[in-house]
Amino acid sequence: MAVTRAQQPVLTPVLPTRDRLARPALLLTGILLVALNMRACLAAISPMVGEIQHTFGLSSTASGLITTVPVLFQGLGAPLTPRLTRRFGTERVVLGAVLVLGAGVLLRVLPSVAALYAGCVVIGVAIAVLNVSMPGLVKREFPDRAATMTGVYSTTMLVGATLAAGVSVPLEQALGGGWRASLGAWSVLALIAAVAWLPQVLRARAVRPQPTAAPAPAAAARPIEGIWRSPLAWRISLFMGISSLLVYTLVAWMPTILADHGMDRGEAGLVFAYSNLVQVAGAFLVPLLAGRMTRQRGLAVTMAGLNALGVTILLVSPVPGAWVSATILGVAQGGSLGLALAFIVLRTGSAAGAAQLGGMSQAVGYLVAAAGPVGAGALHQATGSWTTPLVLLLVLAGVAAVAGWGAGRDRTL
Repeated sequence: MAVTRAQQPVLTPVLPTRDRLARPALLLTGILLVALNMRACLAAISPMVGEIQHTFGLSSTASGLITTVPVLFQGLGAPLTPRLTRRFGTERVVLGAVLVLGAGVLLRVLPSVAALYAGCVVIGVAIAVLNVSMPGLVKREFPDRAATMTGVYSTTMLVGATLAAGVSVPLEQALGGGWRASLGAWSVLALIAAVAWLPQVLRARAVRPQPTAAPAPAAAARPIEGIWRSPLAWRISLFMGISSLLVYTLVAWMPTILADHGMDRGEAGLVFAYSNLVQVAGAFLVPLLAGRMTRQRGLAVTMAGLNALGVTILLVSPVPGAWVSATILGVAQGGSLGLALAFIVLRTGSAAGAAQLGGMSQAVGYLVAAAGPVGAGALHQATGSWTTPLVLLLVLAGVAAVAGWGAGRDRTL
């Protein structure tokens, strides 16, 4: 005769009414301020690379590492994050990562080359932790609106990057302390985000457990077994990797490509800034569309196709078609990255699973992306032309379409 155990009461957090009402606003504020930091300190340094190169007497290759090292360590640091969140809790890990990010920003402006690159490493690792933590957090806190919230925070990341790139030089002039003052000032934004996030940490510590008869969903926190052997996880990771590679390669070289074809450097910079601005629209709208679809295959292929179209225009008509190319690439790049992040929450059934998939996809993604700017520069140097690098980007956009078609299936890990 089978013996069954009586169901044990499950401990669930019970919050005071005032806390329940105030918490969504505090949580959303914290998420948005953290997201503002996740790209701002990377974008802020791009206009300063020339000055930094002059200050330290760096070669072109060494100067390129200033932007490549953080991307590389975003990939290397991503797999560590799920363990940290399981050990210390997501709220504390996010707070720690924001504080470490601020410390990395300050370390980067100290008067030594070693400190410059060490700061880049610290910033990359801190952003890696935030990159992986945020999808799991969104999945846990907004289970019915995960795709929408993914669009909101990915848009906020791009807004932070656009603002940082635009105000770095004026900030340098206003502060009067050179590039160090301008870059160091972004540590203040990290401090503001940490203060805004602190209520979430305090709440996580103060939640009162109370028994209830509701059964606990066994899968709510169960890790995904064998995620590194999952074809679906690899398709998502490959889609994110190629999408990121396209973004970072054109971030590094698009103004140079236009200038090398005869466009005034000032206008080339405006075209590039405009493309970044258009990315905001893509990053916001595409995850919203993805959340309303059961399958996102067509959406993924469309984003890859737009990337290919934008690169084609840049290849065959770089100066006359610059603004059209910038518009198409802006929508495609912002939309592709937003969709890749949406896949993380749409293809997992729990916050723990989203953190795992985020760790894998962003590890693969940023390691792939780090090769883009360096590889494109090497091909240009070897051939003396931008044709070969751009043709290779076209091929990779086709691979992204295939990966996105598989990632867009109605399946859950």
